[in-house]
This record gives sequence, structure tokens and C-alpha cells, in this order.
Amino acid sequence: MEEEKNEAPKSLRIEKATKHLMGDFVDHKKFLEDLMKDEDLMKEKTKSGEQVQDIIQDSLVSIETYIEICNQENIVAPQEKKPQHQEVKHSTTSKFKEFPLKTLREIDAALESGNAEDGLKKAKGALKFVERRSKTEFPHKKLLLGSLHSSIGNALLYQGELDKALEHHQKELDLAEQCKLPEATSRALDNLGQTYAQSGNFTEAIELWKKRIPLVPSGLEKVWLLHEIGCFYLQLHRYEEAKEYAILSVAEAAEIPDVKWKMNASVLMAQSELRLGNFKSSVSHFETALVHARLQDDDSALNAIQKALEEAKQHIRK
Repeated sequence: MEEEKNEAPKSLRIEKATKHLMGDFVDHKKFLEDLMKDEDLMKEKTKSGEQVQDIIQDSLVSIETYIEICNQENIVAPQEKKPQHQEVKHSTTSKFKEFPLKTLREIDAALESGNAEDGLKKAKGALKFVERRSKTEFPHKKLLLGSLHSSIGNALLYQGELDKALEHHQKELDLAEQCKLPEATSRALDNLGQTYAQSGNFTEAIELWKKRIPLVPSGLEKVWLLHEIGCFYLQLHRYEEAKEYAILSVAEAAEIPDVKWKMNASVLMAQSELRLGNFKSSVSHFETALVHARLQDDDSALNAIQKALEEAKQHIRK
């Protein structure tokens, strides 16, 4: 009976501590929101050059993250935690581990729906949360941080903030290499390449994607990767290199059933040969691409290839 009498006060203290903690978060949030209304203050910078507005916004995101966690699970204030309350500690730690993973899924959903702003806000909050946790709570902390930097970079890329996106994808790559995980490294190289390509820096994108080649297994993704590298070389007017990767893409496409990418690889090969003045070879590859286009009932591709084929044939007639 004595044990039952002791349980109620403990639960009460836990509940009281949680409410107290939540109250602190809410008070801090309101204080920061009031500061955000001060337009003059928002224009100020710190001695280190940081924008005051950015610091306050980051702090708000962090507080909102902790409030969300508290709403999901009763979290005890540090001074109320006791070694003997193992069941509370275990429950909290489980929620800590679950929160960023759940957030990653929410971020992906937000980006897929075109809501980059919401995805970015969630990712930044989760990043700060994980950064402050120990390796005991997150044994794979670096891998998790890399995934969050990846999400932030993708959201920034979607918003057109390319320089900031590059910073986060570079951090993603650094963490992946530290963890020595080929799949994570490949993803980071892909993201960096995509960002450089969107900025028009095809040379840098090519160098990054070349590093991906040994990390990507044979199949559709490899066909796509080789094809994209070839296309970038074509845009840089480096036709010999474009042909080299077109040959690799065609060979890889021959091993998969995907007709669309067989067509794309053949078109790249035909375009490369056309630019190099190898008109008969260009015609041959355009004709192969035409066969693949007919198999797909793709009128748009069919018309474009027929037009390019006729152009190549005209060079032969001259």
C-alpha cells in the first residue's frame, strides 16, 4: 500500500514539471515573436555579422520543435529527472529517436506537395534538435544530420537559394564520407550535382557525378546518370566526351527493359555523332531512337526525333 501512495506524488511532480517546461517554451516563443515585430531591430547585425532576424527566426524554430515534442510525449524538466525513474527516461529517449525520423517523412511530404517553406522550417528545427543531442541518444547521429542537411538543401534548391543549398549539400557529403556509407555519399554527390547544374555550372556537376558512377549499381539509375553527364558535355560543346558517355549509356540501356531510356540514350548518341560530323552514324542512331519512340506511342518524342533525323539526312545529301 505504501508503494501505491508514493506513486501519485511522483506522477504529479512529473506532470507539474512538464507543464512548467511547456510554459517556459511558450513564454520564450511569445517574447521572440514580439521582438520580430521590431522592424529596426530586425535590420541590425551582431558584431560577427549575423543578421539579428536570422538568429531570432532560428531560435523560434528550435522552440517550436521542442513544443511539438512535448505535445507528443510528457518530457520532464532536467532538474526533476531521477535515476530511479527509468521508465520515464526510456519513454523520452524513444520519443527523441522517433521525432527526427517522423520529421524527415513530414519534410519529404511537404517538398513533394510543393510546400518547401514548411519543409524547410521542419528540417531546420529537427537539425538544431539533433545537433544538441548526445551520441547515446542518437548512435547514428552523423547519418541523421546528413539526411537533415539533405532535406534543407533540397528545400533551398526548390526556393532558388542555390548558394545556401550548396552549403548544406556539402555538409551532407562531408558527413556521408565520415560515415563511409556509399549510398549516402552517392545521394550527396547527386544533390550537389543537381544544384550546380541548376546554377548552370555543368563542369562542376559533371565532376561530382563522375564520382557517383562506381557507387551506382547497374540499371536504370546508371543509364540516367551516364546520359545526364553526356548531355552536360553536349551543352558544353565537348562532343567527344558527350559521345563517350552516350556509348556507355547505350550499352547500359541495352541491359534494361525500359524503352524510354533506350530511346534517350540513342538520341544522345545520335546528337553527339551529328555534332562531330559523323552523319551516317547519326542517322542510324536516330532511326534506332525512332523505333523505341514508336513502341511507346510517344507522339511528342516521335515528332522531335523525325525532325532531327531529317536534319541529319540533309547533311548526307549535301
